[in-house]
Amino acid sequence: MMTEAAPRRIVILGGGTAGWMAATLFAQAWGRMKGTGQAEVTVIESPEIGIIGVGEGSTPQLRAFFAHIGIAERDWMPRCHATYKAGIAFHGWSERPGYAAYFHPFATDLDVHSQDAFFTHAAARRGGYDLDAHPDRFFLPALLARDRLAPIPADNFPFDIGYGYHFDAHLVGAVLRDHARSIGVTHLERRVTEVRIGADGNVSELVTAEGEAIGGDLFVDSSGFASVIAQQALGVPFRSFADTLFNDSAVVMPTPADPGGINVHTKATALSAGWAWDIPLTSRTGNGYVYASGYVSADAAETELRGHLGLLDSAVAARHLKMKVGRIEHSWAGNCLAVGLSQGFIEPLEATALHLVQATVEGFIDAYQQGDFSPRHRDAFNARIAARYEGVRDYIVCHYRLNQRTDTPYWRDNAANNALSGSLKALLHCWFTGGDLVAEVDGQGIAGYYSAISWHCLLAGYGTFPPDARLRAAPGAGENMTRIGDFLTRCARNFRQHDIQLAMLA
Repeated sequence: MMTEAAPRRIVILGGGTAGWMAATLFAQAWGRMKGTGQAEVTVIESPEIGIIGVGEGSTPQLRAFFAHIGIAERDWMPRCHATYKAGIAFHGWSERPGYAAYFHPFATDLDVHSQDAFFTHAAARRGGYDLDAHPDRFFLPALLARDRLAPIPADNFPFDIGYGYHFDAHLVGAVLRDHARSIGVTHLERRVTEVRIGADGNVSELVTAEGEAIGGDLFVDSSGFASVIAQQALGVPFRSFADTLFNDSAVVMPTPADPGGINVHTKATALSAGWAWDIPLTSRTGNGYVYASGYVSADAAETELRGHLGLLDSAVAARHLKMKVGRIEHSWAGNCLAVGLSQGFIEPLEATALHLVQATVEGFIDAYQQGDFSPRHRDAFNARIAARYEGVRDYIVCHYRLNQRTDTPYWRDNAANNALSGSLKALLHCWFTGGDLVAEVDGQGIAGYYSAISWHCLLAGYGTFPPDARLRAAPGAGENMTRIGDFLTRCARNFRQHDIQLAMLA
């Protein structure tokens, strides 16, 4: 079998964080400055189109991305007003006593010392036994968040603590743009007016408003919700997630940074028809309300957010956004790879947007190379990316389906929604019938999206257990919660205050 040549011309339509992340990864893998004499990477970015910037948070995978491309935290975090993120605190998603809030932690090397106790307590509590199973009692990141401790351990504490970041998305895009250009990526400020398709059904050229035709071997669509190449030109179908994810809009506005100190977590607070985020940067706090327009108008949503923030009489301007929630059928179609909003969007509840971009581009590079730069592995790649999207979707849908609120039609309708995937139905059946949730997650092969700890934290964090009045004494004493608390408290002594850790980056 003849080996096809690597693409010599990679053309990326659209910049932003997604486009420049893709450009950097392609240039690092195949670029001419790697000494291979292979691909020339070009980003075409319209100066007239701004960045959506719905989310300003990440999962821990972004840490690996920056390490991979060789940019140290001190070289990008201060520039992007970035802070550390140990996880997400959910407030007001449950009316059950004792479960008004819970923390979804990122993984750490220390989890091995408490996760089995958590699983055991949660299983016993599901069975109606009186054991403490609130997730915040079992994992270090909840303690770090409570005390505003950065998830960076002292040198003499040799355990890895998973963490993500909060940042200004516009500035991260600028950092990646500058880095990409420094390793040979060409940046063209042009407005594309036409996508030309060749006789073979592949994209041949992008035509600019000035009449310039820019040809390529591989095209990357990072044109946002418009999906100019994948959906408009190639006709790749879009699969909506609106039947299970009702939110389709957002209203956003900033507030000053907290003078009492910078939090080390994202806060997600349930409101009447969605939820509000609180994302701490060094320069400000990012706030937004993700809501379902079928339940609340844009004006009412803005008023509700202003009331939540104490800004009813403030002149601070609000920005309104519409969201197209779902994914395209095939991320790789012909000679085009779609990334970012062109590819799909799942609301920012778990800050997965950049994680999905990274997984898509890295997975494509691997599949294309393994297939000798041919479409041999395209179907398998598309299936893997679709499964990742749907795995993330299911975890986020579970937040709504299992919410423990009854105060508004929005929350009641979410709790009554049975348009669930087979995977999610099996997970919920396992939980409520006392099954082994760890085995179920492993058996479905979905731990790579969200681990058994994450699923337990979500379900136990809502207090989805038999009511306290029905509890009976546990047959054994369970784990010594004092011992676990002492262990976590002593571990936390090896961490600095978040503000101090950030000052060390300057």
